[in-house]
Amino acid sequence: MSLTPPPFDPELAVVLDSLKEVLTPGLTLEEIDGLRNGPAVAALAETDFTMDGAFDVEHRTVPGPEDAPSIPLLICRPTVPAPAHPRPVVYYVHGGGMVIGDNRSGVTVPLGWAKELDAVVVSVGYRLAPEHPHPAPVEDVYAGLVWTAEHAAELGADAERIVIAGTSAGGGLAAALALLSRDRQGPRVIGQLLMCPMLDDRNDSPSGHQMTGVGIWDRTANETGWTALLGTSRGGPDVSPYAAPARAQDLTDLPPTFLDVGSTETFRDEVVTYANRIWQAGGTAELHVWPGGFHSFAGFAPQARLSQSSFAAQLDWLRRLLGENKG
Repeated sequence: MSLTPPPFDPELAVVLDSLKEVLTPGLTLEEIDGLRNGPAVAALAETDFTMDGAFDVEHRTVPGPEDAPSIPLLICRPTVPAPAHPRPVVYYVHGGGMVIGDNRSGVTVPLGWAKELDAVVVSVGYRLAPEHPHPAPVEDVYAGLVWTAEHAAELGADAERIVIAGTSAGGGLAAALALLSRDRQGPRVIGQLLMCPMLDDRNDSPSGHQMTGVGIWDRTANETGWTALLGTSRGGPDVSPYAAPARAQDLTDLPPTFLDVGSTETFRDEVVTYANRIWQAGGTAELHVWPGGFHSFAGFAPQARLSQSSFAAQLDWLRRLLGENKG
């Protein structure tokens, strides 16, 4: 098997080169604190989550899991007059390798969809590893979904039209959330949109080996994130599918799923495999593998042509999904 990585998209390669001074492929446990206090956090403070007045923005704290702290939600509601029917909800789970980020991270992407679709965005904060290992993150995400479904009317939203979405670690948590909500007979979600999701703690795919030391999230970083979440059980026989969805034996009865990933990133093969297993289980999945895309390329280079194509594909899938589930 060749370990030569596929070529990066030329436009994205320029962006990736510009990021190399602040983002290296590997991440160690010792570097987590530095990232949590790095320039990306300061940049979030400057972000206009109203999208030039398109949304009313509310920071709310709601009950967390039983015997656990409350969780923060970022709630963004369109400022245009309310439609005749309640709005759909995009329930968003942020990325950050399980170890960094908060409910403001990456939320401009779902806000972009919501602006086009007249939807409410609820972005959930969750406890981070390694201080809070599994199951804390997924239980927080589940508690936030339960609150959102129970209080949808208060938000001018439709509890029967909730789409869950997430990026990277958040994509993995969104996939775990779909499994958990199915198994607990929790809130009904009509779809899951998984962007470059972090699905498999075993960290042993061909693309993982192929991309070692390349891009912005490689096998070293991936091992760090999964070890922070799972400790010594990472890669072992007893990992829960609610931690690593690739471990799930049963992928039946999941909502329609959109998955996308770059061809030049660590998660490529596990995402392709997950889509294939959904089809094998009789489910509905739409898969996009973006040629030359590095991990989370659309977030780092939103104006690139490939990023614009990925956003358009996500938006098209959401339009079709919501059209099939009209309020």
